Amino acid sequence: MSAIDRQSIFSGTREVAERLRFDVGRLETYLRGHVAEFSGPIVVGQFKGGQSNPTYLLETPRRRYVLRRKPPGKLLPSAHAVDREFRVISALHAQGFPVAEPILYCGDDDVVGTAFFVMSYVAGRVFWEPQMPASDRGERAQVYDAMNSTLARLHAFEPATIGLADYGRGENYVGRQVERWSKQYRASQTEAIEDMERLIGWLPAHLPPAQMPRLVHGDYRLDNIILAPEKAKIAAVLDWELSTLGDPLADFSYHLMQWHMPPSDAGTGSLVGQDLAALGIPPLDAYVEAYMARTRLDPRPHLPVYFAYNFFRLAAIMQGIAGRVRDGTATSAFATAKAALVRPLAATGWEFARQAGA
Repeated sequence: MSAIDRQSIFSGTREVAERLRFDVGRLETYLRGHVAEFSGPIVVGQFKGGQSNPTYLLETPRRRYVLRRKPPGKLLPSAHAVDREFRVISALHAQGFPVAEPILYCGDDDVVGTAFFVMSYVAGRVFWEPQMPASDRGERAQVYDAMNSTLARLHAFEPATIGLADYGRGENYVGRQVERWSKQYRASQTEAIEDMERLIGWLPAHLPPAQMPRLVHGDYRLDNIILAPEKAKIAAVLDWELSTLGDPLADFSYHLMQWHMPPSDAGTGSLVGQDLAALGIPPLDAYVEAYMARTRLDPRPHLPVYFAYNFFRLAAIMQGIAGRVRDGTATSAFATAKAALVRPLAATGWEFARQAGA
């Protein structure tokens, strides 16, 4: 397997891909009429790291903005819900939670071709490797503690008190997610994968006990976080496309997957094989204990089931990317490599199912 420098490959912007371009003049006209103090011209770049929803940097003489849109073309049902992303960051920004400032949502396809929203540009650092190779032992420890405390804070919100009581059904979250991603997997399936079939059959009858519904991010990991430029503080949590009301322990155990992630050259970070003590990164058990101390929630009795579910779910998400490669709508240069992860992710999920008694 070839090693890649994820930090340089996924950081920053590039020229907008041909199929993702839009009429910049039309966007300027729209923003001039809807955003206070906006003035063009706009220089547009596409963020390299965007995968599901294309994300653009808008540079103007006064300030920088970020535009996030649905991709064009054939889409899976309920996917790419940029309206939900805008709603959740609006609610969280009002609470002082670290997210980009929401500026504008537009559901009119005539402006850039699909629905989109605009938010503020947050200056800072994104680490694409969970071992943070350009950092030091002390900073890594601080960053991991900040990630832990920020997720615990997210899970402490009462959805109704921040205007998100109807942001999702909440109850039977894992069961509904298994059903949803089984359907999404089928809709984008390109080949037969035995471990996925086993998981689809086993998971519905072996769900973890229900938890009190909380706001869940759905894709909480280091490379979806902007750190402050010069200190180990989280400036913004990004990519809320999969957020909803659900099981906080399912959300937390997804975040824990990096400790078990199959290494690959597809842009999926892994701590497997790393000397965590030398790096200053906590071992899995200590990280879980820190979250438990902050939330009084204990995932340990059912962690193998949560891992089986989450590796299945991520495999289904990667299968969706494989489907977009097949359909010609994938937005990342690494989409094909990500599609190749479906089998190892499914195999890891089934191994955890076996640990849980399958």
